[in-house]
Amino acid sequence: MDFRTAVERAQRLRDLHVDRAPLVLPTVWDVWSARTAAAAGFPALTIGSHPLADSRGAEDQEGQTFEEVLAAVRPIIAAVDVPVSVDLEAGYGREPAELVAGLVEVGGVGVNLEDTVHAEGGRVRTTEEHAAFIAGLRAAADDAGLPLWVNGRTDLFLHAENAADVLDEAIERLRALARAGADSVYPVRIQDDDELLAAVVGAVDVPVNSTAHPVRHDLERFRHLGVGRITFGPLLQLALTDAMSEMLGPWRS
Repeated sequence: MDFRTAVERAQRLRDLHVDRAPLVLPTVWDVWSARTAAAAGFPALTIGSHPLADSRGAEDQEGQTFEEVLAAVRPIIAAVDVPVSVDLEAGYGREPAELVAGLVEVGGVGVNLEDTVHAEGGRVRTTEEHAAFIAGLRAAADDAGLPLWVNGRTDLFLHAENAADVLDEAIERLRALARAGADSVYPVRIQDDDELLAAVVGAVDVPVNSTAHPVRHDLERFRHLGVGRITFGPLLQLALTDAMSEMLGPWRS
């Protein structure tokens, strides 16, 4: 993909976040799933690290190298005519400028970046560390001339025994990410809790990304809660796994 096309797609992704409330980005993992989602009418997609790893026989949580991820996402992005964001986990030990350069190379126009550092025993970055990393992504994208959409993820709720106990800390972190240049923020593992989701949505000034299950959840509920962006994480792939198992069951001999 030439750089001009990437810039056009990046701007299109930005416009979609304004035009759609919420913007639903199906989480895909290969050319087939990307083409299927685009053919179904979705104007943008995201590639998830977990389903991508599963499709390649690798482990999630940075079980692939950055180079392997770039090689895997390149044909997916090239196969569709819509903007594609890429989950780069915690960054694979690379500097923000390296991540942006890799995205530019393969045509990615959005990025998801989390605060669990898998290469360092699964520790969680401090608020200041994670905000600095997000700021680095924003600066590198600006230097490259790409209006990259940055989705800043926190795993604080994921790691907490009681999600409500870390609400204030999570809100502080999400606000810091937005100040650092995140275009949207992603507090994972609270998609089933209306109270927590509403609290986060009301506390930040950028779109809040929520995970959704394509069968068990309802779009109108997320819209009512004010969620600005929806992705499926590994749940679309898992839903298809369930459906495939059900279809194949009667054919066992």
